[in-house]
Amino acid sequence: LSSSPPQLHSLAPSPPTMALRLASNHLLARSSSSSISSSASRILRGDRTQAGLRAAAKAAPLCSTTQRPSSTSSSRSFSHLRLRNDNSPGLLRTMATSTEAVETASAAGATEPRWDLEMHFGYDSPMSGSIDAELDAVEIQCKALKAKFEGNMGAMLLPAILEYEQIDIALTKALSYVSLASDTKLDDDNAQKRKAALFQRYATISGNELTFFGLELADLPQAQLDAQVAAEPEALGKYAPYIDEVRRSQPYNLSKEVERALTVRAPFAGKGKVVEFYGNELSRLRFTAPGAAGAAAEEVNMEVLLAKMTSSKDAATRAECMQTLNTGLKAFERVAALSLNMVSGSWHAENTERGFQNLRSQRNLGNNVPDEVVDSLLDAVKTTGVDYCKRYYSLKKGILRETQGLERFTWADRNATIDIGTAAESYSWTEAVDIVREGYQKFSPTMAGLFVEMVDQKRIDVPAQNGKRGGAYCSSSYGSGPFQLLNFTGTQRDVATLAHESGHGCHFMLSYKQGILQFHPPLTLAETASIFGEMIVFRDLLAKTSSDEDRLAMLMSKIDDIVNSVVRQCGFDAFEEKVHSARGTGTLTPDEMTKAWEATMRGYYGEEGEVFDSYDHTSHLWTYVSHFHNVPFYVYSYAFADLVVGSLYGVYANQPEGFEAKLLELLSAGGTKGFKEALEPFGLDPTDPAFWKDSLDAHLGSLMEEAEALASKLGYAK
Repeated sequence: LSSSPPQLHSLAPSPPTMALRLASNHLLARSSSSSISSSASRILRGDRTQAGLRAAAKAAPLCSTTQRPSSTSSSRSFSHLRLRNDNSPGLLRTMATSTEAVETASAAGATEPRWDLEMHFGYDSPMSGSIDAELDAVEIQCKALKAKFEGNMGAMLLPAILEYEQIDIALTKALSYVSLASDTKLDDDNAQKRKAALFQRYATISGNELTFFGLELADLPQAQLDAQVAAEPEALGKYAPYIDEVRRSQPYNLSKEVERALTVRAPFAGKGKVVEFYGNELSRLRFTAPGAAGAAAEEVNMEVLLAKMTSSKDAATRAECMQTLNTGLKAFERVAALSLNMVSGSWHAENTERGFQNLRSQRNLGNNVPDEVVDSLLDAVKTTGVDYCKRYYSLKKGILRETQGLERFTWADRNATIDIGTAAESYSWTEAVDIVREGYQKFSPTMAGLFVEMVDQKRIDVPAQNGKRGGAYCSSSYGSGPFQLLNFTGTQRDVATLAHESGHGCHFMLSYKQGILQFHPPLTLAETASIFGEMIVFRDLLAKTSSDEDRLAMLMSKIDDIVNSVVRQCGFDAFEEKVHSARGTGTLTPDEMTKAWEATMRGYYGEEGEVFDSYDHTSHLWTYVSHFHNVPFYVYSYAFADLVVGSLYGVYANQPEGFEAKLLELLSAGGTKGFKEALEPFGLDPTDPAFWKDSLDAHLGSLMEEAEALASKLGYAK
């Protein structure tokens, strides 16, 4: 995913889809929280109840569903492509690229396509008075909704939902536009001030006028609900998934007065503004990167530095980049620690006040996944996944020794490109579009057509530029979207990122028919189209390879991605567990967070000397994983999705006939089906404890075996 993770509205960086559902984006943020009447309000507060969490998910862009973490973190790739950078599930998308590609990225950005938000939303700028006029009208509608339906939902549920839905759509339009526009103007104080002011107003409207809605729906006696459904079986019955989602949060809701106060105060006080400050300051960081041979060093942003590190074929340059990165992040540690203390402290208070039993329970509730299923996933990755991880990096260490003369395998070499074969190292935007379109077309003409629509309709903001949010994401922006934010530098991994985010876009476009309250998929399925999109493009490119060297390079890059999105993301989860567990007894110092990070690295990658010869200059990489701040305990969703999609692809490979239709049906269902029901037609059951180990063996294990065999054949493995 991109360098930045999906975020809840209140956390700032992502566009809302509404309170109404604004909140729902990849926990990817895909978190839905408590009962506040609207999804949006849940987002603003960072609610943790089912409905709130889901709302939050919609609001945040899916990087992509969401955004992705950064390169030193995790990655996704095709050939040498890498999508999800390791910093967070959605981490920065720094992909392997040639030095020349990195250095010319700025020049290329001048001609690469920008999204046309004004055309799609109908506003002339974020400062437009028409936005304020629309919010005036929405406020009147909200007051009317409350006057008409508060205390009367036991007899008037259908008309209440219909009116609420229209309010949700109106709020989503205005707030999504302003949020998206601000993500390309992070260095424009007026733009950020405008966004903050509108979200403050939204919080006030939502808290005062809409809090009752979700709470009363959740508390509605079952007999009254059944009677109304019996009277309107078709019209009200179609909202059953939404109603069930809201009602699941009932045990964790607080009083109407408390929920209202939390929503209204969120933009003015609490963790949201601190997290927003953290994100904005992170985007402003600059580093002195080593220049090409004979060239002077240059000041670059983090994305460019990470791209330079992963693309370099020189171990000394990679090590210098890693040292530069870690040194710069160390100076940022107090900002990151303050934000993470606020987030983990808020999470602790919510867990306590709302009655959640375990650290991840509120996230799991929003994802509609039982705690025990998530625990089984994490256990499988900590054992089987870690074994594959160490086995993979031992293989990579040997290949780099043979191909680059590597003497010591350090963290800076973890995502290094395997320099063999003849595959291109950089791509123009036009070439990237052609690769993704052709890959999609071979699997699903429907998805290929949707992808072309996104490109032709100027729904993608392509270039990497200063003042733009890092990483990549896809925002649903119901009624006007979808929209993709990329930081394209021409690398192969950037192509993978395009395939990933476009999968999210296709998913949204197929599920919009479910309506704003039900189109957004649960977190457990939100990455299905995105990761499957990457997979089909990867397989298409792999089939076109002309040599064993190119095939091995592609396989190693793909395994890089899987390890980063499965093992690394679960390692992030383990770090969060350490921090959040300790936060219950007081704030943590930056040094304590650093020690938790270092302990986690050893737990998932081994002690120094076991696989990696050195963990030098890795102590402060925890500071730039935005998911920790925006969507706590969201990262496991990447592992969940990657392994589910790996199993889905196995089903497709064994029985392609009829698969496309079943997958499109799953995607079109949006949030109307839970993960268990949605996967039944494919014969998959993630609730089976054996599922995760079997998926690791089939998905990661099979690729490992092929890579090891090729490496041995080519003389790269001893």
